[in-house]
Amino acid sequence: MARVELRNVWKKFGSVEVIKGVDLDIEDGEFIVLVGPSGCGKSTLLNLVAGLETLTSGDIRIGEDVVNDVPPKDRNIAMVFQSYALYPTKSVQENITFGMQTRRIAHDLQERALADVSQLLHIDQLLDRKPGQLSGGQRQRVAMGRALVRNPDVFLFDEPLSNLDAKLRIEMRTEVKKLHLRLGKTIIYVTHDQIEAMTLASRIAVMDNGHIRQFGTPEEIYENPIDLFVAGFMGSPSMNIVRGRVAGNGGTVIEVSDEEGTVQFPLSPKQAEKVADRLGSDIYLGMRPETIAHRGAHGADGGETFVFERKVDVVEPTGPDTMLVFTLGGTEAIARVRPEEKVKPGEFFSFEVNMAKAKLFDAENGNRL
Repeated sequence: MARVELRNVWKKFGSVEVIKGVDLDIEDGEFIVLVGPSGCGKSTLLNLVAGLETLTSGDIRIGEDVVNDVPPKDRNIAMVFQSYALYPTKSVQENITFGMQTRRIAHDLQERALADVSQLLHIDQLLDRKPGQLSGGQRQRVAMGRALVRNPDVFLFDEPLSNLDAKLRIEMRTEVKKLHLRLGKTIIYVTHDQIEAMTLASRIAVMDNGHIRQFGTPEEIYENPIDLFVAGFMGSPSMNIVRGRVAGNGGTVIEVSDEEGTVQFPLSPKQAEKVADRLGSDIYLGMRPETIAHRGAHGADGGETFVFERKVDVVEPTGPDTMLVFTLGGTEAIARVRPEEKVKPGEFFSFEVNMAKAKLFDAENGNRL
């Protein structure tokens, strides 16, 4: 296993800055997920760690060694790509052992590694097949097996599940999680899927425009987003963010107005203290869909919950929950309620908000207060 450290890492393609002064400390055995929208720089950052791209400036350290000028084959890393990158004319066995053959690993060691990996990934009955005879999930297992036999210090995954259908993605996500628990190896994993990031990671780095906006545990990222970007990006459905105005005696409520009327969201004393000097100023109120639910959903005391009525625009049953789409502050909002709540589009519904879970964001810079 190995620590991975990035210090003031920059990458430019011509005059375009793709990675902008990234610092990152990854501990031995951590499962780190780089997540962000397309074009944010997450795959480029992974390629820099792999040595597939050269640094413009900064340092990358794997274990005790600075690897800026070390070629990929000597970094003791293994990479699993989105495209599988299997040799179509070679069997599963040949695909897995090909790298060991080129490095002239002893035949008995190849056989032992192949047996261990194929049993671990449940592909031991597929060894004589060609990639064209395999399903997408089986091909990804083979690609993972080819990486595993190298016994690297660090595994790098670049959106390995994005080509799979929804059901298979969930199954393979579980397999990747199990694999990490068994091996305890350091993993850096790139995805644009927030659910994948939340379920797999020990810590998440949320990236945007070449920067890391926030680096923390899934719980920290979800419950305490550092700014509006992280709040809006992480979570599915994402956090409801509505623009309001600080009002009340000493800033005790957030007024949210639109053509359906005004709702005054009461703040806790701790929340009110954060906006006491902003009376009359605009502010963003953030509430995740589960924070807005049906009456009695939160089981909290009266000081933490608040009920308001709104007309329901869309009803989206999902099985265990029902999503209610409505308008708040002129923007679309989503509430997560129990499926027993029978409501139709166009009807009014009494929503209960757990204000203890609500977040406040500065209207100018988007930072959480």
